[in-house]
Amino acid sequence: MSASGGTKAIVAALAANLVIAVAKFAAFLFSGSSSMLAESVHSLADSGNQGLLLLGGKKARREATPQHPFGYGRERYIYAFLVSIVLFSVGGMFAIYEGYEKIKHPHGIEAWYWPVGVLVFAIIAETLSFRTAIKESNAVRGKLTWTQFVRRAKAPELPVVLLEDLGALVGLILALCGVSLALVTGDGVWDGIGTLCIGVLLILIAIVLAAETKSLLLGEAAGTDDIEKIQAATVDGVTVTRIIHMRTLHLGPEELLVAAKIAVEQHETADEVAEAINAAEERIRAAVPIARVIYLEPDIFNESAAAAGSTDTASPQGGSGSGH
Repeated sequence: MSASGGTKAIVAALAANLVIAVAKFAAFLFSGSSSMLAESVHSLADSGNQGLLLLGGKKARREATPQHPFGYGRERYIYAFLVSIVLFSVGGMFAIYEGYEKIKHPHGIEAWYWPVGVLVFAIIAETLSFRTAIKESNAVRGKLTWTQFVRRAKAPELPVVLLEDLGALVGLILALCGVSLALVTGDGVWDGIGTLCIGVLLILIAIVLAAETKSLLLGEAAGTDDIEKIQAATVDGVTVTRIIHMRTLHLGPEELLVAAKIAVEQHETADEVAEAINAAEERIRAAVPIARVIYLEPDIFNESAAAAGSTDTASPQGGSGSGH
């Protein structure tokens, strides 16, 4: 994904959440609505999360060092994982606690126009932020569905902002329903129920984010399209005749490691093999520009070993057969 697109979506969400958090807290002070308090903490947590994403993006741009020879690209995954923890603990658990307390000790809502007015304003602001995230995501998701985009995106920022904005919009609607029912019935328990629903929603979103960023932290292979491009670019049919086996790993959202054992002709000289490897690396980088770290190991492909099943031929993420 475009780093600038992710940054634009983060900044838009951060600006919206800071303004909304102040408005929600003011509404809580004037009305005593627990839904408004939960929502103000939610917006404050989201603001902190956007700050974490921006910080992770900045740290990820540091140059590689002897201690970290592959650079700091995964910093973005670490900070995205921290976002899920903050969303779960600060946003979700606080809302559940506040909702429980309101149900246990209900009280009416005062100055109803404050929470209603702020919630309507917040829904409009969050819709604009969500629209920006959708626009930036559409520029990079291609033909993927939204579920596929969230699950397969190697850059965590846009999926995180999308889920946060979606959660914020649904949470605002739940808060508005809780406040409205409390006003209509005169029973503050409905305000507490709305707060509980907000807490459950935030925890569910946090779990989804944690699962997806955990996968990125563990290390994910290149996407199917990139693997096919790398395979096609590696084999020239002259010196490099096939891929015996290959591994790919994302060192960061825009940096890919490619390691492959390639079959070369037995009669080729060392100079010819070296030239073929250099040419293959150039073709791979031209086909997949994020393939910045490439290791190609030449070998002699053994047909009888392949027929016996001891060799993992050009499988995208094949096994450990040596090809001998």
